[in-house]
Amino acid sequence: MTTPKRARTRTESAHELYRAEVAAYVAAGGDETVQRVITGVHGLARRLNQWYDRQLADLDLSHGEWSVLSRLATMPEGAALTPSQLADATNVAASSMTHRLDRMSQRGFVARATDPDNRTRILVTLTEGGWETFRAATQESNMVETDVLGRLTTDQRQELASLLEILIAGLDEEAPA
Repeated sequence: MTTPKRARTRTESAHELYRAEVAAYVAAGGDETVQRVITGVHGLARRLNQWYDRQLADLDLSHGEWSVLSRLATMPEGAALTPSQLADATNVAASSMTHRLDRMSQRGFVARATDPDNRTRILVTLTEGGWETFRAATQESNMVETDVLGRLTTDQRQELASLLEILIAGLDEEAPA
């Protein structure tokens, strides 16, 4: 059985869209509490990603370049990764990573050096310029993220963070083999 599509006479608010999506998933057999959580998390992520895409364009960064910068910036200080490890971490083909690293190296975001323990491997590290770009993007993002969470009290933010950390930890346990 198909559900008739709703006519849209005006732009729906984010909350109206959320409620309509939850209702459709529940009508299709989804558990309401599950759909409220998952649809809410997905909706927030979708809206934040739209903002992040605009921010990256303002910084003249591609999403792929941001993925590399953030992966290297969140490593322990001085840690290096191989291009293959970066490709795996950012879900791209190794050949695409080589071209991405070429561009990032030319822009001064990353440095590549031969691995002293295995001269056939290349190690990639974040440069000071890469760190400064990461820092600037993070500080800009933090302003929007703080606004998004502004409706929550500090205690509510702590509880939400704790609940999300439980779910994230469970992802490792549920990962398919």
